[in-house]
Amino acid sequence: MQLEKSKKRIAKKVKMGFQGYPTLGICYSGPNADLATEVALEFVLEEGAEPLTEKFSTESDIREDETVQSAIVKTIERSGARSVTLHEGVKFNSAK
Repeated sequence: MQLEKSKKRIAKKVKMGFQGYPTLGICYSGPNADLATEVALEFVLEEGAEPLTEKFSTESDIREDETVQSAIVKTIERSGARSVTLHEGVKFNSAK
């Protein structure tokens, strides 16, 4: 799957807003505000349930990694997530 196509599919799901459970949250983090080297996917099956988390990381900007973006789309599809949220910006991770 092409990078831009993956990004558009993710953006479309995010734009739809809350459609019910299960939900999938996407949060990018990195060493500074301009470089995201890690993405955390948080899947919540139902209201009040503990989130299941899966993380991916790269040395370069993960938002521009075609493989990871395609994996996010496939995770959305396979999990049956009805709602997808994207935490805006890059969470600063000072531990790295």
